[in-house]
Amino acid sequence: MESLKDKLPMTIAVIVAIAICSVAYYFIENYETIYYTQIDNSKIEKINSTDDMKYEYTLKSYNADGKEKEIKFKTSRELREKAYLKLEVRTFGVHSWEEVQEGELPSRVYEKIKK
Repeated sequence: MESLKDKLPMTIAVIVAIAICSVAYYFIENYETIYYTQIDNSKIEKINSTDDMKYEYTLKSYNADGKEKEIKFKTSRELREKAYLKLEVRTFGVHSWEEVQEGELPSRVYEKIKK
């Protein structure tokens, strides 16, 4: 029969592994960046899907500093042409989006979109 002293390193290793996984999961789920884009319905693709999401957009998007990133996201309908969207992007893609007014865009984003 093993003594407690012999089991201690394995117990500590398991506790550390669980802690690392918990922290990683927290950051993966809660990492969020805001991007802005403008709808261009020529960049939409109708997709076959078993859920409500029937369309996929691939659009140039910009964070508040003006850094560009191409982002894909799905919707249940075609969105209004030229509408501005605020995208909440998490580690695994767009978590949510909402339409915003031109005046709500950060100045660097507005400059990039209007080019």
